Amino acid sequence: MQKPSIPKGTRDFSPEEMAKRNYIFNTIKEAFLLYGFQQIETPAMENLSTLMGKYGEEGDKLLFKILNSGDFLKSATDEQLLDRNCPQLTSQLCEKGLRYDLTVPFARYVVQHRNELQFPFKRYQIQPVWRADRPQKGRYREFYQCDADVVGSDSLINEIELISLIDNVFDKFGINITIKLNNRKILSGIAEIIGAPDKIIDITVAIDKIDKIGIENVNAELREKGINENAIDTLQPLLQLSGSNDEKIDTLKSLLSTSEIGMKGIEELIFVIDNLSEIGLKSTLELDVSLARGLNYYTGSILEVKANDVQIGSITGGGRYDNLTGVFGMDGVSGVGISFGADRIFDVLNTLNLYPADTCAVSKIIFMNFGEKEASASLKYIMKLRKAGISAEIYPEATKMKKQMSYADTKKIPFVAIVGESELAEGNIMVKNMVEGKQDKMTIEELINRLK
Repeated sequence: MQKPSIPKGTRDFSPEEMAKRNYIFNTIKEAFLLYGFQQIETPAMENLSTLMGKYGEEGDKLLFKILNSGDFLKSATDEQLLDRNCPQLTSQLCEKGLRYDLTVPFARYVVQHRNELQFPFKRYQIQPVWRADRPQKGRYREFYQCDADVVGSDSLINEIELISLIDNVFDKFGINITIKLNNRKILSGIAEIIGAPDKIIDITVAIDKIDKIGIENVNAELREKGINENAIDTLQPLLQLSGSNDEKIDTLKSLLSTSEIGMKGIEELIFVIDNLSEIGLKSTLELDVSLARGLNYYTGSILEVKANDVQIGSITGGGRYDNLTGVFGMDGVSGVGISFGADRIFDVLNTLNLYPADTCAVSKIIFMNFGEKEASASLKYIMKLRKAGISAEIYPEATKMKKQMSYADTKKIPFVAIVGESELAEGNIMVKNMVEGKQDKMTIEELINRLK
């Protein structure tokens, strides 16, 4: 008989891992609500017509497609089947696919429900997405995204609010972070002054790799893309920008003085940075001109979050885009959004051991089972504890005490309650603190007060 297994690139989560994941999701969710975001959910599957062509050719290949139910071959001709033309066959055999991210379904949602929505619309979404990617360490075929977006508003106050929200979340987690900030308009300005505005995408893709491959290799890649030596020389001071945010802004102002779009980007950056320093952030805010964010639909602010004490990729990212819903025929909806990388945050919290002590605690107290009469009395006490909002359970069988205690130990239950013959007669409970090893007799009222 074949041993059961799960598909490559997917995971099971144990109760302990789920407790930790829920701590992450709940912390993020509380912050979303605190900042006035409303939750939506969209289906796991979308029509392929919604998904195809939105992520480029590579993205289309990574979409999980769902075979039509019933006789899925009925619309395919024999010629098509013999021809084995995958893309063509797919359109005949599959109408639906699993969502690849939360952004395209969100755009579809906004267009479909535009008459019911109040703009600006602040939404958050925490759901799994699927990608038919090659699984490797830290890259899965099924993973969660935690997104928050504001659409229908051009105001930079939204950027300020989102960065403040990020600061709030990581402060709660106890993770020291640097929030790297840039503006896509500055990158367009750079492409303009070096005389290669049509090469903006090549330039940003290369600049984005500066941390990974170093300046020399970035320059080599720019040469490969047909950017001339003069332009590469002009770029150097930008690639080596250093000093405080204010000093970097001064350098940028003199370098980009002739570019209207570049100066507009600087003006937006100054507004965001100045307001954030007025509010006061716990995190470090750093202007980073090499930050390009791979996605080409960003048009304004772009940001990325790095954990200071762990070597790991970005743990949150986002930015401003101008035309989220244009692909669905509704133009001019500007928005700004962020996405928390829950899986990477999970790894950081594990590495730094930052989970609160009671994250994985299941029940606060467990009653030992000494037989029918004792169990019956214990169940009454348990109902009173639960009414008071205290999680409690009873060991279901009256087995050896050692076995019951070992169960409590494995589940890390902090208190054990003993209701034996003498406790029954006296109407009280013997409570053992498993951490300190002390035990006391008390009434159910005293126990409730103690545990609250």
